[in-house]
Amino acid sequence: MAEAVDHSIRTGEHLAVQAGTGTGKSLAYLVPSIRHAVAEDETVVVSTATIALQRQLVDRDLPRLSKALKKELGREPTFAILKGRRNYLCMHRVHNGAPEEPEDDALFDPFAVSKLGREVKRLHEWSSDTETGDRDELVPGVSEQAWRQVSVTARECLGVSKCPIGSDCFAERARAEAGKADVVVTNHAMLAIDALEGYQVLPDHDVVVIDEAHDLVDRVTSVATEELSGSSVATAARRCGRLIDQDVADRLAEAGDGLAMILEDMPAGRLDALPRALAGALAATRDAAHNCVSAMGPERKEDPDGATARKLALALLEEVHDCAVRILEAFDEERDVVWVSGDFQQKAPTLRVAPLGVGGLLRERLFAKRTTVLTSATLTLGGAFDAMARQWGLPPSEKVRKIEGAATDKDLDGPKWTGLDVGSPFQHASSGILYVARHLPQPGRDGLPQEYLDEIEGLVNAAGGRALGLFSSMRAAKQATEALRDKLEHPILCQGDDATGLLVKKFAEDERSCLFGTLSLWQGVDVPGPSLQLVIMDRIPFPRPDDPLASARQKAVSSRGGNGFLTVAATHAALLMAQGAGRLLRSMSDKGVVAVLDPRIATARYGGFIRASLPPFWTTYDPEVVRAALKRLDAAQQK
Repeated sequence: MAEAVDHSIRTGEHLAVQAGTGTGKSLAYLVPSIRHAVAEDETVVVSTATIALQRQLVDRDLPRLSKALKKELGREPTFAILKGRRNYLCMHRVHNGAPEEPEDDALFDPFAVSKLGREVKRLHEWSSDTETGDRDELVPGVSEQAWRQVSVTARECLGVSKCPIGSDCFAERARAEAGKADVVVTNHAMLAIDALEGYQVLPDHDVVVIDEAHDLVDRVTSVATEELSGSSVATAARRCGRLIDQDVADRLAEAGDGLAMILEDMPAGRLDALPRALAGALAATRDAAHNCVSAMGPERKEDPDGATARKLALALLEEVHDCAVRILEAFDEERDVVWVSGDFQQKAPTLRVAPLGVGGLLRERLFAKRTTVLTSATLTLGGAFDAMARQWGLPPSEKVRKIEGAATDKDLDGPKWTGLDVGSPFQHASSGILYVARHLPQPGRDGLPQEYLDEIEGLVNAAGGRALGLFSSMRAAKQATEALRDKLEHPILCQGDDATGLLVKKFAEDERSCLFGTLSLWQGVDVPGPSLQLVIMDRIPFPRPDDPLASARQKAVSSRGGNGFLTVAATHAALLMAQGAGRLLRSMSDKGVVAVLDPRIATARYGGFIRASLPPFWTTYDPEVVRAALKRLDAAQQK
């Protein structure tokens, strides 16, 4: 893998590498990246999806490598971590207070106000001690609402030259440090902002390594998603009302009220056409926001407090205006998907707009401009890179071959790329069993069938606990927990009972416990050893049929003559299941079972595609065989 990354950097040909847990992939891409950065005096950017991997790179891998490579390279390589501005304390906000209205519920909830006050007080005390101002270093953390009182977005920032505390700004200090480093570690959201938003947030770089690349499309989509609601318009009107003629601000507030009334009468779901009433409300909101921006007039030499209030108001006004424009244009250009969302009992309805696909953006703004290495333990779905490549905007490839071969695209006009599967150090066929409960009924819509609960009970008893239950919904995880807590001798931890990190820690420490949960556990659990010998998946995790983005993408593929279900829904499910199955073997001595209760993986036409995306475990459909194997593993742990 290191040689392939080196070849990619030297030739400019993009590289996709599937490298299983335990292959040392971070070292494989860091060594040639560091050599290139030092030799060419260039910065290399490494992007990750999770804070855990960022910390591993910055706290463990890069310090070791810097020392190890110092003699070979003639100097010690340098590295830095860079996050979005919102992740750092803004000392101007800390010292001058936040002109921020409390959330509506806080207005009527004395406890919420007092809790917020305690958190903000703690943040003020922490601001005197912290060296970095990085939110992730504050343990325990604080609520999002409290953090908003002491931080700013890029749009809200006064700028280093105008801010009275600009020279001591934590975010600017982090950017300056990153600008001098050989390797900069960042996240997919920052990478997306740098590539897509039209303004530079990362240092100049000609090589980017994207680790956890299976998550890239979702993170880029998230960055490119905007939302608009009556309350966001009202907040913008309130904020600018102190700075401009009240009549102008009132017209924006009225437009927001009109938008809120129309949204309340609309059902949740995707909009295939723009209703006339909604179009009128959006146009009124757009025009009123534009008039407010115009009324603010050109920038003046103001005191810092006045400049801050102006910047905060302008940031919100521009967000409201730009989102309204984007939604109005979405139905003509068919590049975006628009939907109404919101739990109407809990939260007012909101309009959301997201790109139909991000492949074109990535192809144009990322692959066309710099050499890119993409890596993860799960990139080959159905036995090939094509499903992921299509989402990234790369042309199709040949079937992936193992290390000695490299799949190169046949589209001479597209970006050149190579696909490489470096395999895994694990002997999957002798270390793990894939058990498919083919005898069970298909999953229904009304929660887990009793047969599924009985199957889980039998598997967990045979394993002596040691089970991670990955459910497709929180409702199913809670149903299984409530149904089995009294029946099983082994404690069941359920996501939501406590902070997820603390639950995973308890699960790892108590070998006989079980942990049940949903989406974040499919990708975020690393528990080697005897605490985890059974991974249970209740059903194939297809996107919900009413998921607006997935259904729109599926429809778009079908309209072009492709298989929308396989391209979107089955690919989404295969990726999650591959990630979930990857929770089982985390060290060379691990053994165990991945149990899929959904029989469609054995009986449906798409089942072969999903099975080909999973590690090559030995497969059985016999419940007696798998329970006997789990009992033997449990007995071996007790010796």
